[in-house]
Amino acid sequence: MDLSHADVTAAVDPRHWRVVLGRLQATFRTGSFVRGAELVSRVTEAAEEAGHHPDVVLRYPAVTLTLVSHDVGRLTDRDIALARRISALADEAGLEADVTAPRMLEIAVDALDIPAVLPFWRAVLGYVDDPHRPGQLVDPAGTGPTVWFQQMDAPRPQRNRLHVDVDVPHDLAERRIAEAVAAGGRVVGDERAPAFWVLADPEGNEACVCTWQGRD
Repeated sequence: MDLSHADVTAAVDPRHWRVVLGRLQATFRTGSFVRGAELVSRVTEAAEEAGHHPDVVLRYPAVTLTLVSHDVGRLTDRDIALARRISALADEAGLEADVTAPRMLEIAVDALDIPAVLPFWRAVLGYVDDPHRPGQLVDPAGTGPTVWFQQMDAPRPQRNRLHVDVDVPHDLAERRIAEAVAAGGRVVGDERAPAFWVLADPEGNEACVCTWQGRD
């Protein structure tokens, strides 16, 4: 059964988890590398029992866990079940999550002839084709941002042809936009909000703040 992002959001602990760019992500404040390693060890045991494994970033002083069903490239009941188990482990360890931390980055390349430019970006970045989303490139190491290609209908010589998409938790988007505006940016377009807002820096370089809402 296909799960909407709203379904997944409603099914997991809001103290910990947020849906960003089709992933479930949580960052737990451990306060030390040792406590972070202890949490990762317990999560590893739970993941092995479940036969389903998160992506893990262990740093001082936090651990970030990202869930997706890699075989199908989307969120499933397996991710919800493991997220609930991880929440229980965090509670047992007395760890809290930073719900402002989840984010995923994408790079968008605007192109008139996508088949002509995509091979260049695949080669120069050392990326591979996304097996679940044709026309997108992903880092085979799983650490770099996704690169996707947006079809242009006419040349735009006076505008950037690259922009950054920042996927954030749905309940933090307006805060992130306000911070960007306070830092000298401006909102260029909000017609597709809350799916995304287009922002620009003082020189016109663009970034989109994106959420899952309005996309299911």
